[in-house]
Amino acid sequence: MARAKTNKGRFFEDYKVGETLHHAVPRTVKDGERALYHALYPARHALYSSDQFAQSCGLPASPLDDMITFHIVFGKTVPDVSLNAVANLGYAQGRWLAPVWPGDTLRSESEVIGLKQNSNGKTGVVYVRTTGFNQNDTKVLEYVRWVMVRKRDVDAPAPETVVPDLPKALTVDDLSIPETLDFSNYDFTLAGEAHRWGDYTVGEMIDHVDGVTVEEAEHMMATRLWQNTAKVHFDTSARPDGSRLIYGGHVISMARALSFNGLANAQMIVGLNGGAHANPCLSGDTIRAWTEVLDKTDTDKPGVGALRLRLVATKGGEPFKLKGEDGKYLPDVLLDLDYWALIPK
Repeated sequence: MARAKTNKGRFFEDYKVGETLHHAVPRTVKDGERALYHALYPARHALYSSDQFAQSCGLPASPLDDMITFHIVFGKTVPDVSLNAVANLGYAQGRWLAPVWPGDTLRSESEVIGLKQNSNGKTGVVYVRTTGFNQNDTKVLEYVRWVMVRKRDVDAPAPETVVPDLPKALTVDDLSIPETLDFSNYDFTLAGEAHRWGDYTVGEMIDHVDGVTVEEAEHMMATRLWQNTAKVHFDTSARPDGSRLIYGGHVISMARALSFNGLANAQMIVGLNGGAHANPCLSGDTIRAWTEVLDKTDTDKPGVGALRLRLVATKGGEPFKLKGEDGKYLPDVLLDLDYWALIPK
């Protein structure tokens, strides 16, 4: 007698507001994680490249890149949240709460905070608040995301609609900054650029100039590294056109790395105000990036300022072009990400 032991993933009608999902397979991260991350993306921010540089900024050693933490915490959620997703729609209220060091073990939990069935009756949007913990149960990351998920049974009754009220942006008081961080003796020469907090103005637009073409092997390796099991990234039969969809986090990391040219001193990502994967990215697309400075503020840490930045990734479109007259994203726009970064004053 055959008995099913495999996991086909959750469908929209399987979620209930208020339930907590405990995601499987904790992951111990080491320096190999950093090396592979820097091989996959042109990541060059000095704080994440050099123990000596990090120590000069008040940290005990170089932490792992902020986006490594995001990808690992995110990847754990996929079997329970987005295995049957049609699209990952957006992010909000993201906060990096503590640095992650080589040797830390990360795990994830998610709370279902909202549900809304779509008008077609075939899919619905699931809102979750995900938290990443280290081996000491210290929170290292939390964020909200919402995902469009297929229904198993289109005749299943729609749940009561609950859409969480999410703020448009974090304030500086919401940001968690490492207690010992100190940019008073920051070495701009070793960091690669002279631009500091006072050199940026609200409304300024920065074209990051460089581009990287996404290769099939690289994005597959990256998605395996993050243990992301979403079918659309691996299985050509999961999409009507037979293509493998590039994991959205791959686009985020590539755009963040490209932003070094113009924002080399925007060292730490500490807040994620919002984000959208505007259009699909496929192998062969060339990712380029530009940034708009949305806001700037002081912090209570010595020599440390914060910039609120809008990072836009495109596949060859003109820089500084985001939406058409209809208010919709232009077809060349891949990513629209609003985040807080720490930079020396």
